[in-house]
Amino acid sequence: MEERLWNGNYIKIWTGNFLIHFSFTLIVPLLPLYLSETFGATKDTIGLALAGYTVMALIVRPLGGYVVDNFPRKAVLLICNFAFFGLFAGYLAAGSLAMFTLFRTLHGAPFGASTVAASTVAIDVLPSSRRGEGIAYYGLSNNLSTALGPALAIYILQAFHGNFHALFYLSMAFSFAGLLIDASLHLKRRERIPEKNVISLDRFFLLKGWREALAILCFSFSYGVISTYVAIYGKQELGITTGTGFFFTLFAVGLILSRLTGARALRQNRISRNATLGVSVSLLGYLLFALVHTRWAYYGAPFIIGLGNGHMYPAFQTMFINLAGHNQRGTANSSLLTSWDAGVGLGVLTGGLAAEMLGYHAAFWAAFAVNGAGVLHYFRNARPHFESAKLR
Repeated sequence: MEERLWNGNYIKIWTGNFLIHFSFTLIVPLLPLYLSETFGATKDTIGLALAGYTVMALIVRPLGGYVVDNFPRKAVLLICNFAFFGLFAGYLAAGSLAMFTLFRTLHGAPFGASTVAASTVAIDVLPSSRRGEGIAYYGLSNNLSTALGPALAIYILQAFHGNFHALFYLSMAFSFAGLLIDASLHLKRRERIPEKNVISLDRFFLLKGWREALAILCFSFSYGVISTYVAIYGKQELGITTGTGFFFTLFAVGLILSRLTGARALRQNRISRNATLGVSVSLLGYLLFALVHTRWAYYGAPFIIGLGNGHMYPAFQTMFINLAGHNQRGTANSSLLTSWDAGVGLGVLTGGLAAEMLGYHAAFWAAFAVNGAGVLHYFRNARPHFESAKLR
């Protein structure tokens, strides 16, 4: 008899993760507009103010796997989620750009740790026979929040006549709901195994996967540029004031479709095939966004990028897992997330500087160029290395 995938704990951690991510995606694309209109921030200053969040998550995530393996996972998850919920109040209290930047940067710490803890709990509560399938569905909770959050944010902002604080209050409410759901989890008590080995760098980052990590960094750099500046670019240059949320919806639809269609290839161990298809399709999407400055390209590009990323990201996650030993799976997952965070942070920062000095078009061409460099590196280094060094 087939084991049940959607057990009570799995439904709770899936829903809690969705709500936490939804509270995050509800405000992300509108923060550049908020900083510009509320504090008069310039493009490069916006990049600096927002990059701190990702940098903080980047610092915390390598430690996340170690912490959740050595302390009660539910306790770690709830502490992180409570801190994430509480720091939304800082956005409401911030009366200056410097204060907002401080709270935004601090907010990255509980988010980075929470994502590691939640994904680990999800693996714990899955039946071993359906773990791969369950992890794939768990990722959809992030994709759905990416689709719904930005889309609803635009309509909510209009309904409240441009009151950004209403969005912050709603984000607090959704994150608190996620906290409550996670608090109702019933996890088995784990026996703590004393640490015997000397702590080394390889406990926090999978050194064997540095080639794959560099490719992921290039791909997420491009996403960091596009996702952060798409709203303000659409408003200032294309006159799009109500459709930015649709941009992210189309991106998420592409992600979901390609995740579902690519699952079969991953089950058949055609990992490099999925990764190759994904990075190639995504590159075309970034080219379209940089090259064509019309509404149809504005909405067509995210769907294409989503299709590519939906194939690429699960394939690269499988690469990291297959390069690692059984006792390094947490490190492998943390390494993937850390690489992605590093690229997004660099994209946000570099994109802001490029937009301020040369304009948005230059920033988007930079996103395409870095993505192209990542694709070249993948074909020349990362893919051959994976095929020769994979353990299974």
